[in-house]
Amino acid sequence: MTTSHVVVIGSGLGGLAAAAVASARGHRVTLFDKNPWLGGKAAVLNLPASGAGSPAGANSGFRFDMGPTILTMPRVLRRIFAEAGRDQQAELPLIRLDPQWRCFFEDGTAIDLMQDVPAMAESMERFAPGNGAGYRRFQEVATHLHDVSEKFFFWKSVEGIGDTLDFKANFQPNTLRDVLALRMGQSVARVIRGHVPDARLAQMLDHYCQYVGSSPYLAPAVLCGIGDMQASEGVWYPRGGTRAVAEGLARLAGELGADLRPGVEVTGIEIENGAVRAVRAGGERIACDAVISNMDAIRTYGELVGGAPAAKYSRKKYEPACSGVVLYLGLNRRYEHLAHHDFVFSRDAEEEFDAIYRKGVPAPDPTAYLAAPSATDPTVAPEGGEALYVLVHTPHLRPGQDWKRMLPAYRRTILDKLKRTAGMEDIEERIVVEQALTPQDIHERYKVLDGAIYGLASHGVWTGAFKPGNRSRAVKGLYLAGGAAHPGPGMPMVMMSGWIAADALDQDLGGRGMSDAARAAGERGVPLAAE
Repeated sequence: MTTSHVVVIGSGLGGLAAAAVASARGHRVTLFDKNPWLGGKAAVLNLPASGAGSPAGANSGFRFDMGPTILTMPRVLRRIFAEAGRDQQAELPLIRLDPQWRCFFEDGTAIDLMQDVPAMAESMERFAPGNGAGYRRFQEVATHLHDVSEKFFFWKSVEGIGDTLDFKANFQPNTLRDVLALRMGQSVARVIRGHVPDARLAQMLDHYCQYVGSSPYLAPAVLCGIGDMQASEGVWYPRGGTRAVAEGLARLAGELGADLRPGVEVTGIEIENGAVRAVRAGGERIACDAVISNMDAIRTYGELVGGAPAAKYSRKKYEPACSGVVLYLGLNRRYEHLAHHDFVFSRDAEEEFDAIYRKGVPAPDPTAYLAAPSATDPTVAPEGGEALYVLVHTPHLRPGQDWKRMLPAYRRTILDKLKRTAGMEDIEERIVVEQALTPQDIHERYKVLDGAIYGLASHGVWTGAFKPGNRSRAVKGLYLAGGAAHPGPGMPMVMMSGWIAADALDQDLGGRGMSDAARAAGERGVPLAAE
């Protein structure tokens, strides 16, 4: 058994996954987080339900997941738990959600996104004749792209196409077919509209890109594979909310011996002869053999490493993904017409994405994502109430944008959108308690780049899928996890990034490697966890 000492910087889901896997592989792990809680963006907000208009039994208050709320690809979690010989479903139960989303459009129409592809195709055909068969064909493309992603991108450290394709060794017909299937040079929006021409249904499918905080008009076609990930593996709600994932991973890492230290900020990484030697944290020097940074990859290089590596990654000019405004609204009623997850779509997708990603201004008529979890989990709100989470994507922070000044007017825009398009005409009278998170808040709380929720944008139809690799090319013994590292943002991808970082580290330090049980648990096609 190895006795190497690994320091993990940051306790987001990627950092916690890395700490659990490295500990399970026999490494001694110390994890630091500057915030007083573990879990990063997967934090919890509890607001009291008091005062006039509160629902009955208001002593319980409202509980909100502050960050991610949609869990897909549960096999990533299964593999992390299996690394320690543990049963994820027994320790962290998941509930399947179907319909996966409910979609509301400006013209008053609505449609549910369902997991079953044939049923969804029939529903689309009824909704907009001529689109059902195209959706089936789109899902065939998505399945192939998911296959290619599994083969070339997932579960390994990748920074560029040379890391995933050895052109000399792979100059074979099957490999060339897979490369062509990537549709490099095409955008997500182009592929979707080539199959599903109805503007509303195309807008629904566009929003797979919102898991990665990017514009479908600028993102590479390979991200269409998310459509199959969601159809083949489902959308899930962890019992107790997304916060339960962070708590479950922290508990797992702690039980495996990881030393978890919230409230301690790492201020530097000590490098000698191009290799990690120690970190500076809480005013002390901690010697270590390797570092896994779950802090934003670009900020890790710029603020903790410095020197030539920082200059190199600065020159790459990675673009931050979008940011967002989140409203946490404790309501004294439930809106029975809402599903657990809902999208209230903008009047014009091109106008919306152009504002956010090209002009760098809030969309005049935004899409709002809603999580209304009380029907699935009654513990989130007093009886008859709702803990409504409202997320609207905004540009990452731009010079001169003061969100303290901008928030009141944009809150009005958001609430007007819900009244007009989501059938929530009385929402303002129903708000008992409220809190908001702005791009500036996100920037300061989570040490992300320019307030970007999702790390780095997946823009560029040729190379937009590539992020900084999990095994640093610039510093020996430095590994990267989180939404700004490969394979990118979204709950399963972030946790996979933590697994990849720990696996790469374990390989490099001569560790025990992945168990057969963990390998099997992460495979596609394993029966899904029972509800």
